[in-house]
Amino acid sequence: MREITLDLVHRMPCHNQQLNNVNSGQEPPMKQVRFANNSSGSTGSNSSSSSSSSSSSSVPAVLSNSEPTDATILPVIQDNLGPQLKLLPLNDQIRELQTIIRDKTTSRGDFVFCADRLIRLVVEEGLNQLPYSECTVTTPTGYKYEGVKFERGNCGVSIMRSGEAMEQGLRDCCRSIRIGKILIQSDEETQKAKVYYAKFPPDVYRRKVLLMYPILSTGNTVIEAVRVLIEHGVQPRHIILLSLFSTPHGAKSIIQEFPDITILTTEVNPVAPTHFGQRYFGTD
Repeated sequence: MREITLDLVHRMPCHNQQLNNVNSGQEPPMKQVRFANNSSGSTGSNSSSSSSSSSSSSVPAVLSNSEPTDATILPVIQDNLGPQLKLLPLNDQIRELQTIIRDKTTSRGDFVFCADRLIRLVVEEGLNQLPYSECTVTTPTGYKYEGVKFERGNCGVSIMRSGEAMEQGLRDCCRSIRIGKILIQSDEETQKAKVYYAKFPPDVYRRKVLLMYPILSTGNTVIEAVRVLIEHGVQPRHIILLSLFSTPHGAKSIIQEFPDITILTTEVNPVAPTHFGQRYFGTD
């Protein structure tokens, strides 16, 4: 009976379920990533997994079964970030896209193609964080359908220049969404981030903002961008930062400065692909 149960589990894995490590050694354990605020975890199918389940529930599962170098970031995530950091659930598709983007031998055409795919996944999940309202529509056959629709008052803001790589992905999902821009560069003398340009919808203070910046390294650029948005009346709790890759330091710096902001990314790793903007726009 035990063998039958395990066979069913391996045949029908749930998308967000962390499978128990009960294999016999034929296959290496897969990394599982779930949203940082999903503290419920998954229930084991046998008593031997209860201890590992209880230990993993005490730490937001940013990287499970991670390499030793990655394990050092877990206390930082646990102590300082919490539910404000949301990670896309890791699967083979996302892992492959991350690998291709990080590979120095990847051609620019493949790089842009895979980056656009990963951006689209992040944007789609970012839209899930926006408020919906219930609605009823009539189908062509005359039936009533109970559905949902976006509440009005959303916009995108890209941090130039690398953030502009994410604009098309947002427009592909929201055809008429308004997009603002912020230009931030490091001052040559002080090496501090300085705002050179900012253009937003006139009523940005009433909107939920999808702030787009693909790589969070130090977090300084994003912090300056959020300060500009706050100066224009936007509340940090209405800002959702869409990113592809983040370092622990970058995410920590942003959330410590603005505890109400939401960060959505695919990976937290001490080494971020900082070459992203140059490769995407062909300026490397």
